[in-house]
Amino acid sequence: QEKLVESGGGSVQTGGSLLLSCEVSNDIDGSFYMGWFRRAPGKEREGVACIYLGRSSYYVDSVKGRFTISRDKTLYLQMNNLEPEDTGMYFCAAGNYGYCGSSTTKYRYWGQGTQVTVSS
Repeated sequence: QEKLVESGGGSVQTGGSLLLSCEVSNDIDGSFYMGWFRRAPGKEREGVACIYLGRSSYYVDSVKGRFTISRDKTLYLQMNNLEPEDTGMYFCAAGNYGYCGSSTTKYRYWGQGTQVTVSS
């Protein structure tokens, strides 16, 4: 059974919005920090945002003021004012190594991803 399952991706025009969701299995509790990553075509996976104990701890500079990470039993990423540069596969991840940031090696579990495409 998958521990993390993303949904909510799609195709929008510049300036549009999307809400990504990540269903979290019950064994990933509040002690885990959780993050969103993305991989643009031809680029490496990039940390987008992280949240721990109900507080966002990290946003990559390019999304500050446009994206919001939140979590209840589900992890969310509200994406507003989308730009073509936001196009990519978006992944949610969870870790419990005392870290909440952008390093992929600090996350233990990964979802399969959901595609976001922003056209100009």
